Amino acid sequence: MIRELTFLENLLFRIGAVLMIAGVVLHVFNAVISLYVYGVGAMLFCLMQLRAFYDGNDLVVTRLRRQQLFACMMFLATLVCMSMQVYQYGFARRNEWIVALAIGCVLELYTAWRLPNALQKAKKS
Repeated sequence: MIRELTFLENLLFRIGAVLMIAGVVLHVFNAVISLYVYGVGAMLFCLMQLRAFYDGNDLVVTRLRRQQLFACMMFLATLVCMSMQVYQYGFARRNEWIVALAIGCVLELYTAWRLPNALQKAKKS
């Protein structure tokens, strides 16, 4: 079973998600501020995602959790690529961060859609 987040952890998880969205939107207006807003949001989101670990042995749920963790890695890679663009270092000096963000979002949406059903199946068996 996946460990349930406490009220405070759930609040931090949601705040992180809102800050990530705000950081992406702010990138249009001020790239430096958006980098830090997105960074704080991504850190909160990913840390709370890690706190909700799975201790069962169902292969489908384990695969979905790994996909969630890979999505978190893509969100953090987005942060690194954003910083490369803002401070002009490394290989990602344009909008490469959008690709990493899109991959993370697709994986996160897919697992958010599939995980509740997979958990119910795992609980029944």
